[in-house]
Amino acid sequence: MRHTKLLEVARNDQRYSYEAYEFLFQGLEHTQKLFGKHIPDDDLPTEEHHVNGSEITTGIIDLARREFGLLARVVFRQWGIHRTDDIGELVYNLIEAGLLSKTDSDQKSDFHNLLNLERAL
Repeated sequence: MRHTKLLEVARNDQRYSYEAYEFLFQGLEHTQKLFGKHIPDDDLPTEEHHVNGSEITTGIIDLARREFGLLARVVFRQWGIHRTDDIGELVYNLIEAGLLSKTDSDQKSDFHNLLNLERAL
């Protein structure tokens, strides 16, 4: 089922597909588990559950490898994700839409050129 607010975000920035935003949410949950910051179902997010740009990127790459294997690069390209900066753009589009939050120290530049995404996938 498609989330109305995600559809709106994807329409507002057509560089990235709707599926990229959905995957980002899955990747965020995967990242929190990966780094021991998972939010229990009956809990509200706190500062201790926060993941930074580098952690999110690591988690998304790990999940993409698990989900798509050798096709991860192809899938990311189809979704419009070519660089780690694109992951930052997706995250900040969701922050601006009120679907994710950030701390005062978080910046879009935290995703800038972290690694060669093509090689990492």
